[in-house]
Amino acid sequence: MSPYQLNAYALALTAVGEIIQHYDSDKMFPALGFGAKLPPDGRVSHEFPLNGNQENPSCCGIDGILEAYHRSLRTVQLYGPTNFAPVVTHVARNAAAVQDGSLYSVLLIITDGVISDMAQTKEAIVNAAKLPMSIIIIGVGQAEFDAMVELDGDDVRISSRGKLAERDIVQFVPFRDYVDRTGNHVLSMARLARDVLAEIPDQLVSYMKAQGIRPRPPPAAPTQSPPQSPARTPPASPLHTHM
Repeated sequence: MSPYQLNAYALALTAVGEIIQHYDSDKMFPALGFGAKLPPDGRVSHEFPLNGNQENPSCCGIDGILEAYHRSLRTVQLYGPTNFAPVVTHVARNAAAVQDGSLYSVLLIITDGVISDMAQTKEAIVNAAKLPMSIIIIGVGQAEFDAMVELDGDDVRISSRGKLAERDIVQFVPFRDYVDRTGNHVLSMARLARDVLAEIPDQLVSYMKAQGIRPRPPPAAPTQSPPQSPARTPPASPLHTHM
């Protein structure tokens, strides 16, 4: 952490989050950490709320996530291994609760580690592929990310226990490919956001088509009726009662 500039995690989160947040209605984003020892007893967790609230891990906007992230770094001890399956399963559980097309979840994972629970993560992704969700993985640092490329499934569709994923829902990019040597963070982060979000529209549409969910018609624009001339009041008649 530096008081003068964002680290790679915060840069990646900001680059992607500032674009995708506009597709969310309430701007409340659950933010989870994985791979740390938590106070007070030092237990290792791979699914803990960055804001410290077990009941509601949601943060308000990207600024809220960054604030929770920096605060969390001061209270937890980073610790291996790097397990993805708990967080993927957490988001899949929420996605499974609403499958009528009104909610689509995008899980952004930012990691610097070689994945430790590959078999469990592949199973979690295969199970999630039938749900309204997509997964973006950004690899930070100089680690070998071969396993992440396998999860991406662009060349070979991911499978687990002989079961093939119904859709490709994972997009992986290494952050180091977007570090501009000239220091132009704005341009390089725009390229990062473009590439990690490139597959989301097709993934969303493929889910909707598979479920037979059609787009709702756009709301009709209110029509303005032409101005009316003042109505004349008919003369009162003893034969009619006006209510």
